Amino acid sequence: MQNRWNEQEVQQLINDDAALSAQELDLRVYSSRLLGQDKSLVLHGGGNTSVKIEQTNILGEIEKILYVKGSGWDLETIEAQGYAPVQMSHLLKLAQLKELTDAQMVNELKTHLIQSTAPGPSVETILHALLPYKYVDHTHADAVVSITNTSDGLERIKSIYGNKVVIIPYVMPGFDLSRLCAEIFPKEATDETIGMVLMNHGIFSFGDTARQSYDRMIKLVAMAEDYLARSQALNVASSYAQTSLKSEDLGILDIAQLRKALSDELNQPMVIQQQRTRQSLAFANHEQINTISQQGPATPDHVIRTKQLPMLTNGSDLETKLEQYIDSYSRYFQQAAQTPHDGQKKHRLDPLPRIILDKKAGMLTVGKNIKEASIVADIYQHTMDIILRATQLGGFQALPSQDIFDVEYWELEQAKLKKSGSTPLFSGEVALVTGAVSGIGKACVDSLLARGACVVALDILPEIENLYQRPDYLGISCDVTDGQALNQALEMTTRAFGGLDMLILNAGIFPGGCKIEALALAEWRKVMNINLDANLSLLSKAHPLLKLAPKGGRIIVMGSKNVPAPGPGAAAYSSAKAALTQLARVAALEWGKDNIRINTLHPNAVFDTAIWTTEVLEARAKHYGLSVEEYKTNNLLGTEITSHDVAELAVEMCGPLFAKTTAAQLPIDGGNDRVV
Repeated sequence: MQNRWNEQEVQQLINDDAALSAQELDLRVYSSRLLGQDKSLVLHGGGNTSVKIEQTNILGEIEKILYVKGSGWDLETIEAQGYAPVQMSHLLKLAQLKELTDAQMVNELKTHLIQSTAPGPSVETILHALLPYKYVDHTHADAVVSITNTSDGLERIKSIYGNKVVIIPYVMPGFDLSRLCAEIFPKEATDETIGMVLMNHGIFSFGDTARQSYDRMIKLVAMAEDYLARSQALNVASSYAQTSLKSEDLGILDIAQLRKALSDELNQPMVIQQQRTRQSLAFANHEQINTISQQGPATPDHVIRTKQLPMLTNGSDLETKLEQYIDSYSRYFQQAAQTPHDGQKKHRLDPLPRIILDKKAGMLTVGKNIKEASIVADIYQHTMDIILRATQLGGFQALPSQDIFDVEYWELEQAKLKKSGSTPLFSGEVALVTGAVSGIGKACVDSLLARGACVVALDILPEIENLYQRPDYLGISCDVTDGQALNQALEMTTRAFGGLDMLILNAGIFPGGCKIEALALAEWRKVMNINLDANLSLLSKAHPLLKLAPKGGRIIVMGSKNVPAPGPGAAAYSSAKAALTQLARVAALEWGKDNIRINTLHPNAVFDTAIWTTEVLEARAKHYGLSVEEYKTNNLLGTEITSHDVAELAVEMCGPLFAKTTAAQLPIDGGNDRVV
C-alpha cells in the first residue's frame, strides 16, 4: 500500500477564505480521489466515501448534513457536485426502523436531499450516517477480499486485526446491512477500533479528519497485504512468469464468429476485447480452473458487470460452449428466482457471458460497447489475483449463488447500468478507415466515433497511432500496399474489438498534373498500386470478417468526379479511380449474398485534404483559367465541399437510411456541369 497523501497538494487545494463546510468537502474530494487512484482499492464506480458537515440552512438553523458519494460517480474523478447532501437527522431516524423497502429507501433519501440537482444518494447512505465518525471511507480492497473469500476467512481477519475492526457477516447491501451494522457496531467497537470489515464485500475506515480516515484505510489494507506476504500469497504474479505468449492463439475468425453468435443472441452488436497476457493465459490454463473460476465474483457488486461466472473454452467449439453457458445461466436463474430476497418476480436478464477464459486466447471480455468490455477486463484482472491469493491460503470461496443472484437482480444495482439518452447509432460496431491521419479519412474517423463506433484508423504516417487517446480508437501505422501489414492490421482490429462491420477505403494519392506522353510507367504503377491494388488486397482480406458483421458488412469506396468526368493531366489517377469503381460494382454483385453492401462516393474539389497541396491546387486552377478561390467553388451550387461533408455522407451510408442500397455511385461535388 502506498500512502498518496501530499500536504503540499492539500494546501494548494484549500481556500482559506472559503467556509469551513466547503473546505471539509474539498478535503473529502481530495482523499476520495487518492483512494480512486489505487485500482487495488476500488474499480469503476466501486467504493464509497462520505463526510458529515454542519451548515446553516435558509431559515438560519444549523443542521448536520451527510455528503455521500452520489450514484454513478467514480472516486478517481469525483468532484464536489458528485456528493449527495442528505439531512442527517432523518437518516438516523430511518436507521431505527425495522423494515424499509428499496423503493421506500430511495424515496426517503431523495426527498431529504437539500439540493434538488444533487445525484441520487448511495444505497449505503444510511450505513454511513449511523457510523459515529465525521469521515467514512469504504473500499473493496483486493488484499482484504482475498482473505475474506476463504473458508476460514473470519478467523484470519480476526487474527490480523483484533480489536482494530468490527467484523460484519455478509448481508446484502442496502437497508438490511445498515440495520445489522447498527446492531453489531456499537456492541463491538472499542477505543482501538479504526475500521470495519464486511465479509466477502470490503472494508471501512473512519476518522475525525479526511487524512485520519484515509491513513487508517491505507494502514488496514497494508496489514492485510503483510499477512498475505507472510503466507506467500501476495505476489501471485510470479506464477505467470513461465507462461509463454508465443503459444498458439485463437484465430481471428473464431473470435469474429463468437462475436456474431453473441450479437445474434442479444439482437444487437457486441464488442469483444482480447486480453492475452501472461496473467490471463496462466489463469485460463490453471490446473484447477474448472473449480476456482466457477464459484462467483470476488465481491457481489461485480456481478452486474461480469455475471456470476466466466465461460470456459479450450480454443475450439466456441459456439457449442456458448450454448451450454446460456443453458447453465437459465438454470441458475430459474432456481434462484424462486426465492429472491425481496420476494418480487424477476425477469431474466440476458444470459450471455461477459468473461470468456480460453486456453489459447487468454481472456476475452464482452460488452455492448468497448467501455463495458474494458471495465469487465479491469475487474477480472484483479479477480484473477484475488482468486489465486485465496487459493494459496487454502481455497477461494465465493458467496452462494443465491446471494450473487440477489445482487445481480437488485433493482438498485441494475439502475447503475442504465443511462439516459438513446444508444448511439453504431454502438457495438467496428469500422476501419484507411488514409485516416488527415482530410476525408480523419473526418470519417470523427464521424464514426461520434456515432458510437469503435474505429481502427490506418495511415502510413506514424502520428496516426496517437491521433486520439481513447478506448474506442486504435491507430495503426500501416502501408496499405503491404499485404502482410494489412493482415496484421485486421488481426489487431479483431483482437481489440472482436471483428469488423464497416470499411472505408479512402487511402490514395493524387500526383501533380502530367500529360500521357510525359507519364512515366513507374509513376503510373505507383498510383495504381496505392489507389487500386491495395484496395483490392484489403477488400479480399476483410471479406471473411465483413461476412460475420452482426448487421451486415458495409463498405464505402472513395471514388472521384474523375470517374464520370476525367480531366486532362490526371490519367493515372482517373484510371485508377475508374478501375476501383468498377471493382466495387463487381464486389456488390458477388457479396450481396453475404449481406455485404458496397457503395461508392465521388467527391470533387475537397481541398482540405493531403492530396491537394498548394502546388497541385494552383496548377489545376491555372489549367482551367481560374483563380484558386474560383476553382474551389466551381460547381453549380457555388459551394465549397469539405472533408466533413464527405465523411458525414460516407458514414450515413453505413447506417439504416441506406440499408437497402448497394452498388450505388453518389456524387458529392456541389453539382458538376460535366457530370450532370
